[in-house]
Amino acid sequence: MEYLSAQEYRHIVRIVGNDIRGEKKMVIGLTQIKGLGFNFATAILDTLKINPNSNIGNLTEENVQAIEKLITDPIASNFPTWFLNRRKDIETGADLHLLTSDIPFTLRNDIERERITASWRGYRHLSGLKVRGQRTRTSGRKGGAVGVAKGGLAAPVKKGGAGAPAAAAAPAEGAEAPAAEGAAAPAAEAPPAEKKE
Repeated sequence: MEYLSAQEYRHIVRIVGNDIRGEKKMVIGLTQIKGLGFNFATAILDTLKINPNSNIGNLTEENVQAIEKLITDPIASNFPTWFLNRRKDIETGADLHLLTSDIPFTLRNDIERERITASWRGYRHLSGLKVRGQRTRTSGRKGGAVGVAKGGLAAPVKKGGAGAPAAAAAPAEGAEAPAAEGAAAPAAEAPPAEKKE
């Protein structure tokens, strides 16, 4: 129990570039590091003989360094290769364990390689469709619902004027056609006056 030494309690503990609050339990605090899951965190604490239920703020500087060394090079501490999250890397062929910003960076490179080689997976990634053989008939739909558009302008809006439906623009039967633009509209004829007898 050397980690519960007389050292002052720390409210923020920095491990592998991540600030972890001191009141977190050991296991929960370690899982906040991207690339470390619950099982990996438990295995680290078991290897270093640290109580997983104690607060992370009670760690000594030596414990923090030991944890960082184990996280950055788990193979040197005899961790099995199936514990790692990138086995047989395509470029190097080595077994790696990626952490923090390396994970999205490597993922982007993998997808880009698939696209460049024009593999089927690359085509699916390009189209934004599911890659691993899932069904797409009912699931995986993106965007809003596509339905029948409501009634509106049937014809495109003319330049310079407000658009109106085609039916409204056409003159009724027997009515005169509207005057051409620029010409004065003819004055409406007054009805004939009734004769008085």
